[in-house]
Amino acid sequence: MKTLFLRTAALALALGVASAADLRIGLIGLDTSHVIAFTKVYNDPKAPDHVPGGRVVAAFKGGSADIPSSATRIDGFTKQLTETYGVKLYDSIEELARNVDAILIESVDGRPHLEQFKRTLAAKKPVFIDKPLAGSLRDGLEIARLAREHGIPVFSSSSLRYSPEPLAPKLEKIGAVKSVYSVGPAEYEKSHPDLFWYGIHAVEALYTVMGPGCLRLVRTQTADTDVVTGVWSDGRVGTMQGNRNGYKGYGLTILGTKGVTTAGEKHSYRGLTVEIMKFFQTGVTPVPLDTTIEILAFMEAADESKRRGGAPVAIADVMKLAQAR
Repeated sequence: MKTLFLRTAALALALGVASAADLRIGLIGLDTSHVIAFTKVYNDPKAPDHVPGGRVVAAFKGGSADIPSSATRIDGFTKQLTETYGVKLYDSIEELARNVDAILIESVDGRPHLEQFKRTLAAKKPVFIDKPLAGSLRDGLEIARLAREHGIPVFSSSSLRYSPEPLAPKLEKIGAVKSVYSVGPAEYEKSHPDLFWYGIHAVEALYTVMGPGCLRLVRTQTADTDVVTGVWSDGRVGTMQGNRNGYKGYGLTILGTKGVTTAGEKHSYRGLTVEIMKFFQTGVTPVPLDTTIEILAFMEAADESKRRGGAPVAIADVMKLAQAR
């Protein structure tokens, strides 16, 4: 981590970046509402959740013709970014990367993330990759390998990791965490493993409390609901429930040795955008890539459990299969 910090600091000096406020941020993929939300937070000092430290100044359009929520929204988001915030469009990722200090890969489709990341490597800039890190565990592993090989700081997370209400005070009151139940929406997108599209939010919230270390899991699926229960290496149990009908909010129920608490029912980008800016300024990744990779493995293992009719699946087996391909 210290090496990444020093590399990023040296890079800032080479680029003539005098202070954190001078950071120029580039967007890759303009087909998600996140590009508007994040740009407003960083560029508008009057925004309620304004985060100082840099501005979004550049963008590469991107987009996926086979995903309606990408194809039908990209032009509107592009127009808003250019006309409201004066963001400059670039014809290539490579050119964009050369002209910014930090990069947000925001494509709503996880499949192009690996190729988009590859095209930033030569510029040696810190990169935040919005959820999911990739469209498959295999691609996620390759992103992690390339990041380490080239010394590029990479951070990926759902906004649900950074709840508007701090978890620490609640966790202190209930003792050691023994189990967690995380609830959230889980709509599917046929181009992605089931939970990669929206279920990832509830999975990330689960991992925020449980941390890495899941050994195996089982999945129960109905038309409206997914329930995935994992057993961690120390015997703790974590469950994610994804809903497609009825309640579509987020929530955590946490059982400790001294009591039970609930959290995470509200949603905000504030916590995530603060962490992204800290990451861009320091080059220190707040969520280890190994943890993000395990989240992908958890979700792919859930698909494998479904294929096996709800049979238990070991995380290590899914990892081994992805590494062998």
